Amino acid sequence: MKSDSIHAVTGAFGYSGKYIAQRLLAEGRSVLTLTNSLQRQNPFGERVRVLPFHFDDPEKLTEALRGVSVLYNTYWVRFNHGDFTHADAVRNTETLFRAARAAGVGRVVHISITNPSEDSPLEYFRGKARLERSLVESGLSYAILRPAVLFGKEDILVNNMAWALRHLPVMGVFGDGQYRLQPIYVDDLAQLAVEQGKRSGNVIINAIGPETFTYRGLAEVIGRIIGKRRPVMPVPPIAGYAVAWLIGKIVGDVLITREEIRGLMDNRLFVDTPPAGSTKLTEWAKERASTLGRRYTSELARRSDRKAEYRSN
Repeated sequence: MKSDSIHAVTGAFGYSGKYIAQRLLAEGRSVLTLTNSLQRQNPFGERVRVLPFHFDDPEKLTEALRGVSVLYNTYWVRFNHGDFTHADAVRNTETLFRAARAAGVGRVVHISITNPSEDSPLEYFRGKARLERSLVESGLSYAILRPAVLFGKEDILVNNMAWALRHLPVMGVFGDGQYRLQPIYVDDLAQLAVEQGKRSGNVIINAIGPETFTYRGLAEVIGRIIGKRRPVMPVPPIAGYAVAWLIGKIVGDVLITREEIRGLMDNRLFVDTPPAGSTKLTEWAKERASTLGRRYTSELARRSDRKAEYRSN
C-alpha cells in the first residue's frame, strides 16, 4: 500500500472511527472522513479532509471516494429512535458499498458484530448480517471485523455501568446474569482495522478482547475496581427493562433496549475463538478507577449534538 494513498474513515469524529484515523495519521497516511456531523469539533484539524456522506446522491458519494485505497466503515446506529433506524443504516451502508465499488476503492474494512444472522429475530444482528452479505457479494476486497463490546475513554456501556454502581444501592442484572461478553479495547480494534487495511485477502475476524466476563461478573468486577461493591441481584428482564427505562427518562437517554437485553441473554456477544486484542478491561479500568462512571454518558446527546466532541470518561 503506497504511503501517499488516501484512506477514508466513516465517522472519524466519533468513537472507533477516531481511533482508526489516529493510527492512520501516525503512519503518515492521507485521511478523509465521511460524516453526518460536519460541524462536530474536529480533533485532527487540517490533517483530515471532511466530506458529507451524500447518501441521497450516490454520484456525489462515488466522487468523494475517487482515489481512495481503503475505506474503513464504522457507520451504524445502536438502536431505532426518531430520525435514525437500523433500516436506514442498512440502506445507507449498501449505498456506501456501491459507491465504493463504482469509485474503484481497493479494499473495505467493515465493522460488524459478533454472531450476526439474517435469521435473527433481532434487527440489529439481522441488519449486520445483511450488510456482511452485501459486502461479500459486492466484489470488493474486504475484511469484516466482528467486535462484541468496545471499551475506551469515550465508552458508554462500561462507564454507565460504573455510574449506576456509584448511584444505586443495588445492581440488577437481567435474569441470572450468566450470559457472557468479551469487550475489546477500541484502540486494539483500530490497530486490527489498520493492519487489515494493508492486506488483500478476504477475511472475517471475531474482534474480541482477552477477557471473558459474565454480565453479572462484569458488574462485580467494575464495582470492586471503583470501590463501590453493591449487591448484584437477578431481576426478571421485563422488570429490569422497566427500571432502565425510568432511569433513561430521568437522564434523557436510552440506557438499554429490549433487543439489547435479548442479545445479551442469548449470548450473542460471546464467541469461542482466540482474542484479537491484548488490552485487558480490568487493567484499563484500574487505571481510571477514580474517574470511571463519575459522569453519565448519553447516546442520545451524542446524536442530537452534532457539534461537541465525544466526551472522554
